[in-house]
Amino acid sequence: MTHDRRLTPANARVASLSLKGQVDAARYVEGWGRLVADPVVALRDAPQGRRERELLRGEAVTVFEDLDGWCFVQAARDGYVGYVPGKALREGAAPDMRVITRATHAYAAADIKSPDIASLSFGSRLTALEHDGRFVLTDAGYVPASHLAPLDQHADDPVTIATLLLGTPYLWGGNSAFGIDCSGLVQAACLACGIACPGDSDLQASGLGQPVTEGTPPRRGDLLFWKGHVAWVSGREMILHANAHHMAVAFEGLAEAVARIAAQGGGPVTAHRRPG
Repeated sequence: MTHDRRLTPANARVASLSLKGQVDAARYVEGWGRLVADPVVALRDAPQGRRERELLRGEAVTVFEDLDGWCFVQAARDGYVGYVPGKALREGAAPDMRVITRATHAYAAADIKSPDIASLSFGSRLTALEHDGRFVLTDAGYVPASHLAPLDQHADDPVTIATLLLGTPYLWGGNSAFGIDCSGLVQAACLACGIACPGDSDLQASGLGQPVTEGTPPRRGDLLFWKGHVAWVSGREMILHANAHHMAVAFEGLAEAVARIAAQGGGPVTAHRRPG
Protein backbone atom coordinates (compact mmCIF):
# COMPACT_ATOMS: atom_id res chain seq x y z
CA MET A 1 0.00 0.00 0.00
CA THR A 2 1.30 3.45 -0.92
CA HIS A 3 0.87 6.18 1.68
CA ASP A 4 0.95 9.90 0.95
CA ARG A 5 3.79 11.19 3.14
CA ARG A 6 1.91 14.45 3.78
CA LEU A 7 -0.99 12.57 5.36
CA THR A 8 0.78 9.64 7.02
CA PRO A 9 1.63 10.10 10.72
CA ALA A 10 4.79 8.01 10.66
CA ASN A 11 8.53 8.62 10.54
CA ALA A 12 11.56 6.39 10.99
CA ARG A 13 11.08 6.24 14.76
CA VAL A 14 7.38 6.45 15.54
CA ALA A 15 3.96 6.00 13.95
CA SER A 16 0.36 6.44 14.91
CA LEU A 17 -1.13 3.41 16.59
CA SER A 18 -3.77 3.42 13.85
CA LEU A 19 -1.04 2.49 11.33
CA LYS A 20 0.19 -0.62 13.12
CA GLY A 21 0.48 -3.40 10.57
CA GLN A 22 0.47 -0.89 7.68
CA VAL A 23 3.83 0.87 8.11
CA ASP A 24 7.09 -0.10 9.79
CA ALA A 25 8.11 1.87 12.86
CA ALA A 26 10.14 1.30 16.00
CA ARG A 27 7.09 2.09 18.11
CA TYR A 28 3.43 2.94 17.70
CA VAL A 29 1.72 5.53 19.88
CA GLU A 30 -1.77 6.94 20.27
CA GLY A 31 -0.44 10.48 20.50
CA TRP A 32 -1.60 13.39 22.63
CA GLY A 33 -3.49 16.55 21.83
CA ARG A 34 -2.09 20.07 21.84
CA LEU A 35 -3.04 23.51 20.51
CA VAL A 36 -0.90 25.91 18.50
CA ALA A 37 0.26 28.71 20.80
CA ASP A 38 2.02 30.98 18.28
CA PRO A 39 0.10 33.28 15.92
CA VAL A 40 1.50 31.26 12.98
CA VAL A 41 3.88 28.32 12.91
CA ALA A 42 5.39 26.52 9.93
CA LEU A 43 4.61 22.82 9.52
CA ARG A 44 7.94 21.49 8.21
CA ASP A 45 8.94 18.31 6.40
CA ALA A 46 11.78 17.78 8.90
CA PRO A 47 13.20 19.55 11.97
CA GLN A 48 14.65 22.82 10.59
CA GLY A 49 13.32 21.66 7.21
CA ARG A 50 11.19 23.15 4.45
CA ARG A 51 7.85 24.78 5.19
CA GLU A 52 5.07 22.73 3.65
CA ARG A 53 2.05 24.38 5.27
CA GLU A 54 1.32 26.63 8.25
CA LEU A 55 -0.81 26.26 11.37
CA LEU A 56 -2.63 29.13 13.08
CA ARG A 57 -3.14 30.05 16.69
CA GLY A 58 -5.58 27.67 18.41
CA GLU A 59 -5.52 24.94 15.77
CA ALA A 60 -5.45 21.42 17.18
CA VAL A 61 -2.76 18.85 16.51
CA THR A 62 -1.96 15.34 17.68
CA VAL A 63 1.64 14.95 18.83
CA PHE A 64 3.31 11.60 18.19
CA GLU A 65 6.87 12.47 19.15
CA ASP A 66 8.75 15.20 21.02
CA LEU A 67 12.45 14.93 20.25
CA ASP A 68 15.17 17.56 20.75
CA GLY A 69 12.63 20.37 20.89
CA TRP A 70 10.74 19.33 17.76
CA CYS A 71 7.31 17.71 17.77
CA PHE A 72 6.10 15.39 15.02
CA VAL A 73 2.41 16.22 14.67
CA GLN A 74 -0.72 15.72 12.61
CA ALA A 75 -3.07 18.68 12.07
CA ALA A 76 -6.73 18.17 12.91
CA ARG A 77 -7.99 20.43 10.13
CA ASP A 78 -6.75 18.34 7.20
CA GLY A 79 -4.59 15.45 8.45
CA TYR A 80 -1.29 16.98 7.34
CA VAL A 81 1.79 15.83 9.23
CA GLY A 82 5.10 17.51 9.90
CA TYR A 83 7.37 19.05 12.49
CA VAL A 84 6.85 22.13 14.63
CA PRO A 85 8.88 23.48 17.56
CA GLY A 86 7.56 22.10 20.82
CA LYS A 87 7.54 25.62 22.29
CA ALA A 88 4.93 26.59 19.66
CA LEU A 89 2.39 24.22 21.24
CA ARG A 90 0.42 24.34 24.47
CA GLU A 91 -2.31 22.66 26.45
CA GLY A 92 -5.61 24.47 26.87
CA ALA A 93 -9.36 24.54 26.58
CA ALA A 94 -10.83 23.84 23.18
CA PRO A 95 -11.34 27.10 21.23
CA ASP A 96 -14.87 28.34 20.67
CA MET A 97 -14.24 31.53 18.65
CA ARG A 98 -12.72 32.28 15.25
CA VAL A 99 -11.14 35.45 13.84
CA ILE A 100 -13.35 36.50 10.91
CA THR A 101 -11.55 39.65 9.77
CA ARG A 102 -8.40 39.64 7.65
CA ALA A 103 -6.36 40.15 10.83
CA THR A 104 -6.77 41.49 14.33
CA HIS A 105 -4.81 42.37 17.45
CA ALA A 106 -4.99 40.94 20.94
CA TYR A 107 -4.57 43.69 23.55
CA ALA A 108 -3.48 43.71 27.19
CA ALA A 109 -6.75 45.39 28.21
CA ALA A 110 -10.16 46.26 26.80
CA ASP A 111 -8.73 49.46 25.38
CA ILE A 112 -7.39 50.16 21.89
CA LYS A 113 -4.61 52.26 23.44
CA SER A 114 -3.37 49.42 25.63
CA PRO A 115 -0.31 47.41 24.53
CA ASP A 116 -0.97 44.96 21.72
CA ILE A 117 0.12 41.44 22.65
CA ALA A 118 -0.18 39.62 19.33
CA SER A 119 -1.25 39.99 15.71
CA LEU A 120 -3.68 37.25 14.71
CA SER A 121 -4.64 36.09 11.24
CA PHE A 122 -8.04 35.36 9.79
CA GLY A 123 -9.01 31.86 10.86
CA SER A 124 -7.16 31.89 14.17
CA ARG A 125 -9.02 30.07 16.94
CA LEU A 126 -9.47 31.47 20.43
CA THR A 127 -11.18 30.56 23.69
CA ALA A 128 -13.51 33.24 25.03
CA LEU A 129 -13.15 33.84 28.77
CA GLU A 130 -15.47 36.83 29.27
CA HIS A 131 -17.05 39.71 27.39
CA ASP A 132 -16.02 43.24 28.28
CA GLY A 133 -17.97 45.82 26.28
CA ARG A 134 -16.59 46.00 22.74
CA PHE A 135 -13.93 43.40 23.56
CA VAL A 136 -13.79 39.71 24.31
CA LEU A 137 -11.19 38.53 26.78
CA THR A 138 -9.67 35.45 25.16
CA ASP A 139 -6.80 33.14 25.95
CA ALA A 140 -4.67 35.40 23.70
CA GLY A 141 -5.76 38.71 25.26
CA TYR A 142 -8.53 41.22 24.61
CA VAL A 143 -9.81 41.04 21.01
CA PRO A 144 -12.43 43.32 19.41
CA ALA A 145 -15.75 41.48 19.58
CA SER A 146 -16.61 42.52 16.02
CA HIS A 147 -13.56 40.60 14.79
CA LEU A 148 -14.79 37.29 16.22
CA ALA A 149 -17.57 34.78 15.62
CA PRO A 150 -18.49 31.45 17.22
CA LEU A 151 -16.46 28.58 15.84
CA ASP A 152 -19.61 26.81 14.65
CA GLN A 153 -20.91 29.87 12.75
CA HIS A 154 -20.00 29.50 9.09
CA ALA A 155 -19.98 31.90 6.15
CA ASP A 156 -21.93 31.00 3.00
CA ASP A 157 -19.76 32.37 0.17
CA PRO A 158 -16.13 31.25 -0.05
CA VAL A 159 -15.28 33.84 -2.71
CA THR A 160 -16.33 36.65 -0.37
CA ILE A 161 -14.11 35.11 2.29
CA ALA A 162 -11.18 34.79 -0.14
CA THR A 163 -11.62 38.45 -1.09
CA LEU A 164 -10.88 39.40 2.52
CA LEU A 165 -7.30 38.33 1.78
CA LEU A 166 -6.95 40.42 -1.38
CA GLY A 167 -3.44 41.86 -1.49
CA THR A 168 -1.98 39.35 0.98
CA PRO A 169 1.64 38.63 -0.01
CA TYR A 170 2.23 35.35 -1.79
CA LEU A 171 4.05 32.80 0.39
CA TRP A 172 4.61 29.23 -0.76
CA GLY A 173 3.04 26.96 1.85
CA GLY A 174 1.43 29.95 3.58
CA ASN A 175 -1.93 29.77 5.33
CA SER A 176 -2.32 33.17 6.96
CA ALA A 177 -3.14 36.81 6.29
CA PHE A 178 0.60 37.49 6.59
CA GLY A 179 1.41 35.24 3.62
CA ILE A 180 -0.58 32.67 1.66
CA ASP A 181 -0.41 30.50 -1.45
CA CYS A 182 -3.04 29.34 -3.92
CA SER A 183 -4.17 26.22 -2.09
CA GLY A 184 -3.98 27.98 1.26
CA LEU A 185 -6.42 30.61 -0.02
CA VAL A 186 -8.82 27.90 -1.17
CA GLN A 187 -8.56 26.02 2.10
CA ALA A 188 -9.05 29.12 4.27
CA ALA A 189 -12.21 30.10 2.38
CA CYS A 190 -13.64 26.58 2.39
CA LEU A 191 -13.03 25.98 6.09
CA ALA A 192 -14.69 29.31 6.95
CA CYS A 193 -17.75 28.02 5.10
CA GLY A 194 -17.74 24.65 6.83
CA ILE A 195 -16.39 22.80 3.78
CA ALA A 196 -13.71 20.20 4.50
CA CYS A 197 -10.68 20.89 2.32
CA PRO A 198 -7.20 19.39 1.79
CA GLY A 199 -4.17 21.63 1.99
CA ASP A 200 -2.56 21.22 -1.45
CA SER A 201 -3.94 21.83 -4.93
CA ASP A 202 -3.34 18.28 -6.22
CA LEU A 203 -5.52 16.85 -3.44
CA GLN A 204 -8.10 19.58 -3.91
CA ALA A 205 -8.26 18.80 -7.63
CA SER A 206 -9.01 15.15 -6.99
CA GLY A 207 -11.31 15.31 -3.99
CA LEU A 208 -12.79 18.72 -3.24
CA GLY A 209 -16.44 19.06 -4.17
CA GLN A 210 -17.67 17.68 -7.47
CA PRO A 211 -16.17 17.75 -10.97
CA VAL A 212 -17.91 20.01 -13.45
CA THR A 213 -18.73 18.63 -16.89
CA GLU A 214 -16.20 19.69 -19.49
CA GLY A 215 -17.46 22.65 -21.51
CA THR A 216 -19.68 23.97 -18.71
CA PRO A 217 -19.08 27.72 -18.27
CA PRO A 218 -17.45 28.43 -14.91
CA ARG A 219 -19.50 30.32 -12.36
CA ARG A 220 -18.70 32.23 -9.19
CA GLY A 221 -17.47 29.86 -6.50
CA ASP A 222 -16.04 27.27 -8.90
CA LEU A 223 -12.40 26.23 -8.77
CA LEU A 224 -10.10 25.96 -11.78
CA PHE A 225 -6.91 23.92 -11.56
CA TRP A 226 -3.64 23.90 -13.44
CA LYS A 227 -0.68 21.66 -12.69
CA GLY A 228 0.39 22.94 -9.27
CA HIS A 229 -2.08 25.81 -9.14
CA VAL A 230 -5.69 26.62 -8.27
CA ALA A 231 -7.90 29.70 -8.53
CA TRP A 232 -11.38 30.75 -7.46
CA VAL A 233 -13.78 31.85 -10.18
CA SER A 234 -14.90 35.20 -8.79
CA GLY A 235 -17.27 36.36 -11.52
CA ARG A 236 -17.84 36.53 -15.24
CA GLU A 237 -14.44 35.82 -16.84
CA MET A 238 -12.58 36.70 -13.63
CA ILE A 239 -10.56 34.67 -11.15
CA LEU A 240 -9.15 35.37 -7.70
CA HIS A 241 -5.96 33.59 -6.70
CA ALA A 242 -2.75 33.78 -4.71
CA ASN A 243 -0.03 33.61 -7.32
CA ALA A 244 3.67 34.17 -7.82
CA HIS A 245 3.10 36.38 -10.89
CA HIS A 246 1.51 39.14 -8.80
CA MET A 247 3.24 37.88 -5.61
CA ALA A 248 -0.09 38.48 -3.91
CA VAL A 249 -3.73 37.49 -3.78
CA ALA A 250 -5.12 39.23 -6.86
CA PHE A 251 -7.99 39.36 -9.31
CA GLU A 252 -7.11 38.49 -12.90
CA GLY A 253 -9.03 38.04 -16.12
CA LEU A 254 -9.61 34.35 -16.78
CA ALA A 255 -8.55 34.45 -20.44
CA GLU A 256 -5.49 36.50 -19.52
CA ALA A 257 -4.52 34.04 -16.79
CA VAL A 258 -5.02 31.00 -19.03
CA ALA A 259 -2.80 32.52 -21.73
CA ARG A 260 -0.15 33.72 -19.25
CA ILE A 261 0.11 30.41 -17.41
CA ALA A 262 0.37 28.49 -20.67
CA ALA A 263 3.06 30.85 -21.95
CA GLN A 264 5.02 30.35 -18.73
CA GLY A 265 4.96 26.57 -19.18
CA GLY A 266 2.20 25.85 -16.68
CA GLY A 267 0.00 24.13 -19.25
CA PRO A 268 -3.77 24.26 -19.65
CA VAL A 269 -6.57 24.09 -17.08
CA THR A 270 -6.58 20.49 -15.87
CA ALA A 271 -9.74 20.38 -13.72
CA HIS A 272 -12.91 22.32 -12.98
CA ARG A 273 -14.63 21.59 -9.68
CA ARG A 274 -17.51 22.97 -7.61
CA PRO A 275 -17.03 22.87 -3.79
CA GLY A 276 -19.86 22.36 -1.37
